[in-house]
Amino acid sequence: MKLGIVGLPNVGKSTLFNAMTGGGAQAANYPFCTIEPNVGVVPVPDERLSVLAKMYDPEKITPATIEFVDIAGLVKGASQGEGLGNKFLSHIREVDAIVHVVRCFENEDIVHVDKGIDPVRDADVINMELILSDMEILERRRGRAEKARKGDPAAQTELDLIDKLTERLNEGKSPRGMTFSDKENALLAEMPLLSMKPQIFAANVSEDDAVNPMANPRYAALAAYAGESGSEIIAICAKIEEELAELDPEERGMFLADLGLEHGGLERLVQASYALLGYISFLTAGKKEVRAWTITKGMTAPQAAGKIHSDFERGFIRAEIVRYEDLVELGSVAAARENGSEIVAICAKIEEELADLDPEERAMFLADLGLEHAGLERLVKASYALLGYISFLTAGKKEVRAWTITRGMTA
Repeated sequence: MKLGIVGLPNVGKSTLFNAMTGGGAQAANYPFCTIEPNVGVVPVPDERLSVLAKMYDPEKITPATIEFVDIAGLVKGASQGEGLGNKFLSHIREVDAIVHVVRCFENEDIVHVDKGIDPVRDADVINMELILSDMEILERRRGRAEKARKGDPAAQTELDLIDKLTERLNEGKSPRGMTFSDKENALLAEMPLLSMKPQIFAANVSEDDAVNPMANPRYAALAAYAGESGSEIIAICAKIEEELAELDPEERGMFLADLGLEHGGLERLVQASYALLGYISFLTAGKKEVRAWTITKGMTAPQAAGKIHSDFERGFIRAEIVRYEDLVELGSVAAARENGSEIVAICAKIEEELADLDPEERAMFLADLGLEHAGLERLVKASYALLGYISFLTAGKKEVRAWTITRGMTA
């Protein structure tokens, strides 16, 4: 995962980057102190790794990682080359998502390029530059599509999409969150549109506002703006992150507790980034290594195995499932088995084939394999039994519906 940190000059981008990555990006009280992008690779915080490491005593522990890119400050007119705009915009095209740092704190000693603190105005400056850059890209594509339309009927689909996007951009709004057809999504994948990139606003607040940022009217206004633009938002205090970077894990916990914070800004930013991009982690554990792997939510077990090695995906046989909580409590998969924890054998290859069949074909396919039920059904049945759930039904002319309740509930 590659995240680009952007924002106006002097909003705390490089300070935040240094605190999170331990990097040496220049942070100074004047615009454009960062010219070339600084890059830092950060381990993804995951307390499960430490727990598994105690259980397996591995030779090494390998966390998942995120690559942060500190991109130089953008200014109004960047899409037309102001500041070092075009160069900076090209760096944004290379990242998976944008972390948009916006200043929400007062400090007379730190200059602001627009001589005043207004987070919504500042956010809009950057977003408008991304929109203007995208409009130029769309106009160039329009010219090529119009020339190709006579001999290529598919070019009309692209022209219709360009019109749809241009209309949205002309309103000063990001296309983020719009609905597109499969054909349109295929075309969008070929368009390096900046305003379509997933975005998280990192509101740089003061230490006083870190615990309850909504009490700061500037943050509240930015949160509303983020919602309207289809973006996420987290409050982060770069000053606190600087101090946390100097502490060991135990001191960090005490420091955060004293502030009334459960997690540091890096952990919250990572969690928000994973959710935004639809990522999750899965873990492998053994004597040789305990490791976290980043995959896309919804991947099949063979696809996840392929992240470890392509041969694992091609030769995948089955997956054994045990609750993480049971594994931790009982100390091993074998102990979990002996304790009666449910382990369900599933062949993801069979499940993939079943997904393409209608109910009658599914039954015949399973019968030919000598199976009574598909993996999903067995997994759901085991999960219900494990958690003590049952279903009851309601039926009528308007609706027939199943409801999940805990076994032993009264009527």
